[in-house]
Amino acid sequence: MHYYRYENEEVSCCYKYLMFSYNIIFWLAGAAFIAIGFWAWSEKGVLLDLTQVTRLHGFDPVWLVLAVGAITFILGFAGCVGALRENICLLKFFSGVIGFIFFLELTAAVLAFVFQDNVREWINDFFLANVKAYREDIDLQNLIDSLQKMNHCCGAKEPDDWNLNLYFNCTDNNPSRERCGVPFSCCLSDPADTVLNTQCGYDVRKGPKGVWSNDIYVKGCIPALEEWLPRNIYIVAGVFIIISVLQMMGIFFARTLIGDIEKVKFNYY
Repeated sequence: MHYYRYENEEVSCCYKYLMFSYNIIFWLAGAAFIAIGFWAWSEKGVLLDLTQVTRLHGFDPVWLVLAVGAITFILGFAGCVGALRENICLLKFFSGVIGFIFFLELTAAVLAFVFQDNVREWINDFFLANVKAYREDIDLQNLIDSLQKMNHCCGAKEPDDWNLNLYFNCTDNNPSRERCGVPFSCCLSDPADTVLNTQCGYDVRKGPKGVWSNDIYVKGCIPALEEWLPRNIYIVAGVFIIISVLQMMGIFFARTLIGDIEKVKFNYY
C-alpha cells in the first residue's frame, strides 16, 4: 500500500482565481457576441432560410461577430474550467491558442507593412466587391454607410465606383430610381438637418464631376483611410499594445498555474 502526502503548498489560489476572473469576462462576452449574431440572423430571416448565407455575394458582418464570439467563448470556457478544475490539458490549450493568435497578429502586421501595395489592392478589391452587394444585406449596407459617413468618403477610390452596383450604375437600361446616384452616406452632412434625407444622393452623378463636391464627398474611402491612419497612429498602436498585454497576461496566468499544478502533482507521492 502506498501513502500519499503533500510536501509543498497547494496550488496558488491567487493565480487560480486571477485566471478564472480574467476568463469569465471573455466567456460571457463570447456568449453575448454569439447571441447577438444569431439575433441579427433571425431578424434577417437567415435562420428560417439558411441558403441566404450562400447567396450573399458580399461580406456579412454577422460572420465576423459569430467567429469572434465562438473563439472568445471557447477560450473563456477553457480558461475558466481549466483554472477551477486545475486541468492542465485545458490550460495548455488556452495558452497555446492565445500564443498562436498573438503570432498570427505579429505576422499579419509585418506582412501588411512589407507588402503595403498588395494589402492596399486587396482592400480596394474587397471594398468594391461589397459595393456590388450593397443592397443584398442590411448589415453590410449599414457597415458601408457608417464607414462612408465617419470618413467623409464615397466609394473605394471615387464616387464612380458605385457604377458597379446594380441600382446605382449609370447605364441607359437601368430602371432604378437610384440610377447615377450614390447612397445617402456619401452626401455632405448639414448640422442644421433634423431629418435624415435618404434621397440626397439621387441623380448626383448625372451632372459634371466638377460640381459633385457641392453635394457629396468625392474622396474615396481607401485614400481617406490612408490619411486617417497616420493621424491616429498612436491610438492604433495603443489598441494593439493593450490587446497584446492582455494576451500576454492570459498566457502568464495559464503557464504559472500549470507550473503550480505540476509541482504539486510531482510532490504528491
